[in-house]
Amino acid sequence: MKDPVSFERIYLYPKPVDMRKQINGLAQLVENSGISLYESYLFLFTNKQRRTIKTVYWEKTGFCLWMMRLEEKKFPWPKKTDKQITITCEQFNWLIKGVDFTKIKAHESLSYQRFS
Repeated sequence: MKDPVSFERIYLYPKPVDMRKQINGLAQLVENSGISLYESYLFLFTNKQRRTIKTVYWEKTGFCLWMMRLEEKKFPWPKKTDKQITITCEQFNWLIKGVDFTKIKAHESLSYQRFS
């Protein structure tokens, strides 16, 4: 799989998907959401049990499909919504490692007018 940093955006499909779907079925879900399949985007899908993740992306001359299945435990996954969720490369790496990135909060950015 390409380095996740090389993707402009990483989209996470929040609803469970039938993992029998292959590239065409998963690409149809993306197309139905109105997002272009042919950009430098990575699309993530999981099943109801959240033990399998499939990714789909366009690689210049064709689509690539990558799958990861856990033998134990589950992938952390955001709550079900109707819209695709955009995540960062860092969040993708946490997801693959099993860290629930939805509960992690970074420090808020501060903005000052003057130093003293």
